[in-house]
Parts: sequence; C-alpha cells; structure tokens
Amino acid sequence: MTTRSPLASPVLIDGYVPLIDLSAALGGDPEARAAVGAALDTACRESGFFLVAGHGIDPQLIERVLDVTRQFFHVPLDERRDLVAPKGDITLRGLRLFHEGRPGTTDGGASQDAGATRLSAPPDLCELFTMNRLGEPGVADEAELGSGYDVWSRPNRWPTNPGLEGFRPAWLDFYGALENLSGELMRFFALGLGLDEHFFDPMVDDHLTNLCANFYPPVTTEPVEGQYRKFPHTDSGTMTILYQDEAGGLQVVDRSGEWVDVPFVEGSFVVNIGDLMAIWTNDRWVSTKHRILVPPPERRHLERISMPFFHQPNWSAVIECLPSCTDEAHPPLHPPVVSGDYLEYKVVGLAA
Repeated sequence: MTTRSPLASPVLIDGYVPLIDLSAALGGDPEARAAVGAALDTACRESGFFLVAGHGIDPQLIERVLDVTRQFFHVPLDERRDLVAPKGDITLRGLRLFHEGRPGTTDGGASQDAGATRLSAPPDLCELFTMNRLGEPGVADEAELGSGYDVWSRPNRWPTNPGLEGFRPAWLDFYGALENLSGELMRFFALGLGLDEHFFDPMVDDHLTNLCANFYPPVTTEPVEGQYRKFPHTDSGTMTILYQDEAGGLQVVDRSGEWVDVPFVEGSFVVNIGDLMAIWTNDRWVSTKHRILVPPPERRHLERISMPFFHQPNWSAVIECLPSCTDEAHPPLHPPVVSGDYLEYKVVGLAA
C-alpha cells in the first residue's frame, strides 16, 4: 500500500484496482486535473478498473438512496410484480427477476459477448431495478433519438407502494449526482488520452445512461454448479460507476487470468471501462471481465446491494478510433459504431 499527497499524485492506494483521489482535481487545479488524467490512463491500460474517492457526492445522498432501495426490495414480491419489465422491452426499465427468468440473463450494462456459454448458465441470484433519464417526462423529446424515439421514450416504472414515496426523488437526485461525476470523469479521460478535456462533452451531453440497483438476497439454497450472483461479463458502454456495500464478492480477472477481489473502500465508487471505450481507444484501454461470487456458506445469510450507472454516449454519437490512439504502428482495430445502434445490439438479447 502506497500513500502520497494528492497534489504530488492522486493515487492513494496502488494495485491492480487503484484508489484515486479526485478532490484536488475537482477543485479546478490544472496540475491536479492533469495528474488525475494520467493516473486514470494508467489504470485503464492495466486493468480497466479503479476506485474514486474525493468525488464530491454527498454521503447522506448515498445513504438515502440505499435505504429506500433496500426498502423497495424488502416489499413482498407480489406487491412489486406490476413493475416487472415486459418481455422484449429493450429499455429494461422496471424490475427484473432473474430467478424467475430464463438462464443466462443479466443486467442492463452487460455485454452479450459470452455467447452460448452465458445462455446455458444458471440464472443469476439477483433482482434488478432500472431507470433512465429518457424515461422522465419530456427528456426524450430533447434527446435527438431519431428512429429510437418510440422505444427509448417509454416511461420509467416507479414504485407506488406506501412508504416508498421517497424512492423516485432519491433515485433522481442520485442519478443527477452520478451524471455530474460521469461528465467530470469523461473530461479526465480526455486529458489522459492527450485530448482537449472537453473533447467528449458534445458526445455525452444527452447520454442514454441506465441507473440500476442489483439486489442479491440471502442465499437460502445450495447454488448449482456454475451459478453466480452475477455471471462473468464485460459492460457495454463507456464506463460503469458503481456504488457497492461492504458485503463484497466483486472480482475482476487480471492479466494472468486469475480472479482478484475488488476492495471495498467506504465512500468510494468503483469505475470500470466498458466495451465502447475500448473501441474508442483502439484497445489502449481494456474492458475487463468481472463477476459477483456467491458468498461462502457462513456469509450466505447476508444480502448485498450495488448501484451501477451504465454510462452510454448520446444516441447519434459515432464511436471511432480516437486520433491520439492510432498511428502507423497501431491502425484502427474496430469499425466505427453509432452509440444508439450499439446499445440496441447489446440489449436485445437481454430483453428476450
């Protein structure tokens, strides 16, 4: 473990999943912003995973959204079943019950690249709730969704159960805070990639991001062989910003193919690179496979909750090799893709 002053280096803890302090950089200091950009470039090249501290999100807001989300998942299932997302709805908005669904389903940010192996796997031991800014009144009207408007303007499905009146406002407040943080991270990414820090701004100012809650109930029966709380997968967008509780279980595969634990650091967020950012950076940055393990028998009575923010660029954003990520020795490895088309390609199998 290595600790340094934030001005000299924002890296508070070195490792395969480093902890990076954003506080000085968010204060606007150019030297600190450049240092964070460089630290993120290193982390994204080596593992594609890092933790952020000093992110400026109010801890009371985090506790508020976690508390009301736990309350929601503790409501008897029959009183929440009306929120289940209809089969075939690729927006994935509402509640999803993997223990009642077909094998191999997963969350709104996961890549389909695992293919047949994933489809034959046992279902994840998880429930999921999803919303998107585009599902709020009037937002989709301003998002230039083109042919995707009729689908992606569908409203969010919010609980109306007694005692959950604070659910929607807490989620919207948390979404707004993560929206601001994702914008700052995209600017740090630009600096780390040798671009103007506002390079990505016009491509993410009308983003398509899902905010989800993964609820992992206590495991009361013996898992079948090959069953996880969350199957090994990569995420499909630019990045995922995840708040996880202290229950643990998140692992990432390292360069040697071994699974290593992602540490829990109170108050921090886990960030990982998704498939689109790997395409954007010509595989300079890695979209790394990760999973959630079923806990050992002595901890299976503990539930777990995490809230991922699956950042996705604007519908019409063209994702193609960045100028700073190619030269004669490194030609573009991927054809350009349109963000909205790519999103639909990734989620269509998940909604089946």
